[in-house]
Amino acid sequence: MPTAIVTGANSGIGHAFAHILIREGWEVHACDLQIGEKLQSLTAARLHRLDVRAPESISSFAEQLSGKPVDVLLNVAGVEAPVQQDTLETVNMAVLRQTFEVNTFGPLLLTQAVLPNIFASQAQPPRIGIVSSRVGSIADNTTSTRYAYRSSKAAVNSIGKSMSCDLKDRGVVVSLLHPGITRTNLLSDMNIPGAVEPEEAASKLWKVFMSKGLEETGMFWHRDGFEFPW
Repeated sequence: MPTAIVTGANSGIGHAFAHILIREGWEVHACDLQIGEKLQSLTAARLHRLDVRAPESISSFAEQLSGKPVDVLLNVAGVEAPVQQDTLETVNMAVLRQTFEVNTFGPLLLTQAVLPNIFASQAQPPRIGIVSSRVGSIADNTTSTRYAYRSSKAAVNSIGKSMSCDLKDRGVVVSLLHPGITRTNLLSDMNIPGAVEPEEAASKLWKVFMSKGLEETGMFWHRDGFEFPW
């Protein structure tokens, strides 16, 4: 049975990913800051309280998986401050710190902690996914604002690209993933045209993610399968 780690699994896209993996017969280690009602509903998964902002929490989680091969790591956990707190005039150090700790530092430090598990995988190939956002694309930025969120996603894109270079010779595929506008607790306006449910976003991303090989490692993908510019 293949094994996957999914962060942010108490809601939204992370929860939907966990459901997909369970349905496909994976052993799922479903993680979130709180073991809430939605996480507890994943009765076939192994549940973990994981704070990706806290090195000690990441270390404790990695110790629980010591010696266990991991075939897929999906870094999904993310935060976004209300837009009115994330403008040129209003963004502050507290907003920047919280956003970067979860969206940028978390995926890097968690991946670092479970690299031995990923290297122990017999999958061809093992995979690391980072759920990013098109707002992290500098070339695609035509609307400004959301300073902390945009820059945190641009930074994690850079981290994912660097990971792909370091891990290619170890046979690990790294993918940056854009889910599109999705009705999650990060979306303040649920009536935005074109917004989809988390299940649709996760289902499409999962197919894209699993279709990529080493020749496409380190690339930035939309859920519909096309590549985004950096």
